[in-house]
Amino acid sequence: MDKRIAVVGIILDDISMAQEVNKILHMHSSVIVGRMGIPYREKGISVISIIVDGTMDELSSLTGKLGRIPGVSVKSAVSKKA
Repeated sequence: MDKRIAVVGIILDDISMAQEVNKILHMHSSVIVGRMGIPYREKGISVISIIVDGTMDELSSLTGKLGRIPGVSVKSAVSKKA
């Protein structure tokens, strides 16, 4: 399968789920190129953006697992170029 570059945006409305998010990100570390996380303390949330270089199956696996965590929202944008 062709690899694609993607940006994954993650919002943790429930900061207590950070450990679960980090566990999943660690499981998929082989496709993660970069990560930036910003705690927004005034709002009680955290925002994480991940740059991924992987197949669509790998991206779907990562975002699917993250999306099943309560209090976590996930969206991705995928390059059209393989």
